[in-house]
Amino acid sequence: MPADLLAGLEPSPPAREGLGPGAVALRGWALALVPALLSAVDQVAEAAPFRHMVTPGGFEMSVAMTNCGAAGWVTDRHGYRYAADDPMTGRPWPAMPGVLRDLAQAAAEEAGYPGFHPDACLVNRYEPGARLTLHQDRDERDRGHPIVSVSLGLSATFQFGGLKRTDPVRRIPLAHGDVVVWGGPSRLFHHGILPLKDGAHPLLGARRLNLTLRRAL
Repeated sequence: MPADLLAGLEPSPPAREGLGPGAVALRGWALALVPALLSAVDQVAEAAPFRHMVTPGGFEMSVAMTNCGAAGWVTDRHGYRYAADDPMTGRPWPAMPGVLRDLAQAAAEEAGYPGFHPDACLVNRYEPGARLTLHQDRDERDRGHPIVSVSLGLSATFQFGGLKRTDPVRRIPLAHGDVVVWGGPSRLFHHGILPLKDGAHPLLGARRLNLTLRRAL
């Protein structure tokens, strides 16, 4: 990662909050890169527009999604999976902007996972009322790699449970610029987002963006 970018990310040691074994929240970690991150998301969305995907059960997701990188996460009547091409356009997903890759690598290293090389970035766009129910990230080929999740815009409540869906669930507030990293013992922990509350963010208005970077292939 370029030294000047790393310096911009951490003018002082980040505020760390342990969320569980192998899981940490880095408070405000991404704030220095917000303009570049939003520009990158705009470029991705121009090539691969946000859309509300349909679950295998036929329900339209409340969260709008797009992807970038070598593979994109998709859901439809045929199931959950990663695909090299955008089913909406028939073209490969946009290449992952370097700022997203570099941020994910730096955050993963800070959390204790050096050598992370993400090849997929799922971009979720939340509006008031949108939510993501408890789930596990199980579609990646090698689950030995961590997950890096970047929050932008309106604050949200992150749910972080355990290996079983019935395990106790923590409710963790996430603010603009926060980054959560989990892997190792917590890699398959259930997680989700409670319905987004009304609000107005100075940069994103009544929206929240979440960038989830993974090693999919």
